[in-house]
Amino acid sequence: MTAGTSTGFTARARQVEALLGAQERCGGGRTRGKRPFGLPSPALGSITPRMKFASPLLCGVLRRRYKRFLADMTLDDGREITAHCANPGSMMGVAPEGARVWVSEHHGKGRKLPYSWELVEVDDTLVAINTGNPNKIAHEAIAKGAIPELSGYAEIRPEVKYGASSRIDLLLDGGKGKRAGRPCYVEIKNVHLMRRPGLAEFPDSVTARGVKHLGELSAMAAQGARSVMLFIVQRGDCARFAPATDLDPAYAAALVKAVHAGVETLCYDCDITTNEVVLRKPLEITVEP
Repeated sequence: MTAGTSTGFTARARQVEALLGAQERCGGGRTRGKRPFGLPSPALGSITPRMKFASPLLCGVLRRRYKRFLADMTLDDGREITAHCANPGSMMGVAPEGARVWVSEHHGKGRKLPYSWELVEVDDTLVAINTGNPNKIAHEAIAKGAIPELSGYAEIRPEVKYGASSRIDLLLDGGKGKRAGRPCYVEIKNVHLMRRPGLAEFPDSVTARGVKHLGELSAMAAQGARSVMLFIVQRGDCARFAPATDLDPAYAAALVKAVHAGVETLCYDCDITTNEVVLRKPLEITVEP
């Protein structure tokens, strides 16, 4: 069974690929392995959501990641630092010791660590590892109409309480036409695992919380609301998405069950540079092998 972005997938993918192709012919497009990481992502039009880093990132080398949320690094200027790692997953394949990494620097009140790990270079590809990014990117993308499947809503509310004891990442309401009177619950997951060329997978470790979210989305669909599971792939070298069945069979089964219960699935990738993370194009989704 294949569940993807339906008609919106094909139209949006063709539109974006056409824009990328035109830019590459003019010498300003993205060619993997050729465009320096620091150059801006190709402009895909005014509606393109771009999450820019607030200040220039600092580059270094990863020494070790430990206790999930900590990472020791050596910056290019010789400083030895410990950075906050905003990623609770296993980070399989994207945290090898010795990898090139980029961190942001913050000096706000209450911060125990002034550095946050943002990017890692894996096999000549930049991967954004901060799991706080996808919600920001998705919110802006929906507001700008850059995700056609989620357009047509007048109101976007983050972190709204629903279900037994959860908060939905985004609640869309005030729909027009066929969307009128039917709120849309959008759960967002960060994706960066790629074990086979071109295949993005989620999760990278067991996630009981993710299974719970799928159950609550299914419950909303049963009540007549629209429910959407949105996967944001924070890398640009994947062409398709599938659940990592071997890493978390329960999540894979829950995703299949949710789709049969009426939950929609969407997946978009991103273009990554050391300046910004840019939502790019939809990926094909295979829910069942």
